This record gives sequence, structure tokens and C-alpha cells, in this order.
Amino acid sequence: MAEMGKGVTAGKLAINVQKRLTRAQEKVLQKLGKADETRDAAFEEMVANFNKQMGEGTKLQKDLKTYLVAVKTMHDASRRLQDCLAEMYEPEWFGKEEMDAMAEDSDTLWLDYHQSVTDKSLLSMETYLAQFPDIKARIAKRDRKMVDFDSARHHFGSLQKGKKKDEAKIAKAEEELGRAQKIFEELNVELQDELPVLWDNRVGVYVNTFQSLAGQQEKFHREMGKLSQDLNDIMTKLEEQRDIKKGATAVTKTSDGAKSEEANHSESASSAPKSEVTNGSDGELPPGFIYKVNAVHDYAATDGDELELKTGDVVLVLAFDNPDEQDDGWLLGVQESQWAQKKDISAKGVFPENFTQKV
Repeated sequence: MAEMGKGVTAGKLAINVQKRLTRAQEKVLQKLGKADETRDAAFEEMVANFNKQMGEGTKLQKDLKTYLVAVKTMHDASRRLQDCLAEMYEPEWFGKEEMDAMAEDSDTLWLDYHQSVTDKSLLSMETYLAQFPDIKARIAKRDRKMVDFDSARHHFGSLQKGKKKDEAKIAKAEEELGRAQKIFEELNVELQDELPVLWDNRVGVYVNTFQSLAGQQEKFHREMGKLSQDLNDIMTKLEEQRDIKKGATAVTKTSDGAKSEEANHSESASSAPKSEVTNGSDGELPPGFIYKVNAVHDYAATDGDELELKTGDVVLVLAFDNPDEQDDGWLLGVQESQWAQKKDISAKGVFPENFTQKV
């Protein structure tokens, strides 16, 4: 026998062609109403649910892939921002080492987040969807075998109704009908058992997918929020140090100017009363002076290193010897009246910034 291809002979090919022709003829007769069709409304509803479920799952899988592409894009953008900041950040600035470590931690968080969503959401969806092609193929096969069953049933019926009955043909037709019915019913029963279970399982799949996604999002944003707060703190400290350096520069210039003025007028100053030389803090300021503030609320000191404030007091704000000792929202200073009278820097203390207003 001539070979038509791997595993296919001319005989098998002819049988397959004949089956397709028979099925096509049966479908035409059924559509024309000349042959009845086996119908199962409950099974048709199962198939409709199956198609809906497969469509929803496929869309969810596609949207998860799109989401992961967006995560990758955001990761790349975040990394470029971190690289840009690292390039601009000068080595002597506050928090340089912390900035470098923060960039590494941010990169790790993005990578872990992308991988976690892939492993716990996308891959589980792919596993869930992997069963649909096989079931879809068996549904199609069940439909074909149903047509074969209807065709065999109609053929057997027509032979029985014929005027000249050929018992041999009738027996053969009956045998073919039994075989077609058995194949159809086996497929039909299997699918009727599987499809409702698959339909019910969709709820658990969606719950697990979105619970996992929500959990990974919450963890990622919580950890990223901590890094964002650390970045904000470093930027705040950098700005405070810049202001302190500007203030110290201003003090140096003021001191140099005062010395120059004192040299130019040393003769007249020596002949003037002492009270005229030292009168007012504009003539002599404490070391580290930055600016003045007015107290807008009373503040009762609660510790020995704190400054007592009364509304209207003028305070000379000083730079901290060690910027790391400065707490957020607190300033260091000395009462202007105290300094003007005693020139005693030991009278300085810390006080809450929001109780004062810059002059």
C-alpha cells in the first residue's frame, strides 16, 4: 500500500475524507430540517461557560504581562533617576554613602517585586490556562462524534424503513451505530463531569491571583516608602547644612567687616564712652550666629538644655557645633537681651522652631 506520509496510509486518508464528507452532509440535512439533531441544552450551557472562562483567563494573563512590562519600565526609569542623582551628588555632601546604598536597595526591591509577581501570579495563571487547549479539543471531538452518532442513527433508521430490507446491511449499520454511540457517550460523560468542576475552580484561581498580587504590592510599596522617607531625610539634612554654611560665611564676613570698621575708627572709639561701643548686639554677635527669630508663643523648658521663651522674646539663632546633634524641628540660640547684657554664650539652649518666627 502506498505511503501518504508519516503514519498515514492511503486507506486511512480515504476513511478520513469520507468521514468529513458524511459529517458535512449530515450538518446540511440538519440545518435544512431534514434530519433531527441530538441536542443537550445543559451541555451547551457548560460549553458557553467554558468559552467565557477561557476568554476571561486569557485576558487576565495578557493584562498581567502588560502590568509586568510597566513594572519593568518603572524600574528602568527609577534606576536612571538614581544614577543621575549619584552622578550629581558630590562626595563631601551629607549622606553620600547612604545614597549609594539606597540606590542598590531600590534596585533590589524592583527586581524582587517583578520576580515575585511573575512567579506567584503570572505563572499560576499560565498553569491554570494550560488545561484549556486539551479540553477545547475534546469538546470539538465530542461535537464531531455527535454528528457521527446522528449520521449512524439516521442511516440505521433509513435501512429499517426500506421496502427491501437487507439484513446484512442493517446488522452492519446497527453495529456502526452502537460503536458511534459508545464513543460519543464516553466523551460526553467525561466532559459533563469535568466542565462544572473547572467552572467552579475559577473563583479560587482569581482569589489566589489577586491576593498574591495585592500582597506583593503592599510589601513593595511599604519597603519603597521607607527608602523614600530616608531619601527625604537626607535631602533635608543637606539643605540644613547648606543654610548653616551660608550663615557661618555671613558671620565671618560680618566679623571681618566689624574689625575693619573698628580699625578705621579706633581713635574715635577709644575716646567714646564704653557703653557706646558695646551698645546693641549688631555691634558684637555671638560666634556661630545665623539669624534672629521672634517668639510667637510661650514655651516652658522641660530640660536643662532647653531655652525658656516668652511671646515677643528675640532669640539669636546659632549653628550647632555638630550638625548630627540637631533634632528635626529644633533650633539652638541665646536670648538677645541675655547676650547684650552678659555676652555669655553658655546661656544658649535649644527651642522648638515652630514657636518662633524668623525676623
